[in-house]
Amino acid sequence: MIITKYQHQVVKDTPHKIDVREMYNKESAQAMLMALKPGESLKPHKTPVDVFFFIVEGTPTIHIGDESEECEVDTLVESPADIVHYISNSSDSLARILVVKAPRPTTQTKVL
Repeated sequence: MIITKYQHQVVKDTPHKIDVREMYNKESAQAMLMALKPGESLKPHKTPVDVFFFIVEGTPTIHIGDESEECEVDTLVESPADIVHYISNSSDSLARILVVKAPRPTTQTKVL
């Protein structure tokens, strides 16, 4: 059994400059847990593989293509490969989102 604790993971240095921690990284998939403080947002970007977002805490807004929706805890949102997407937090409380890319990307995400 392999156990990974969020609190023990290092905050990754990303172009988004938010709290992102790697929870899982295998060829089949990659999972990151991100925390968005009130007012924080990812930069719009394209990922070369399919991605899904699972809301763990808070009510972030998920933006995919021309669609945007505020999502609540225990919601899963799918984003197909190569579609512009980002997540923002316009609420007054922390939002935590599990981001899973499958399979693990072999090329870089394109920040726009």
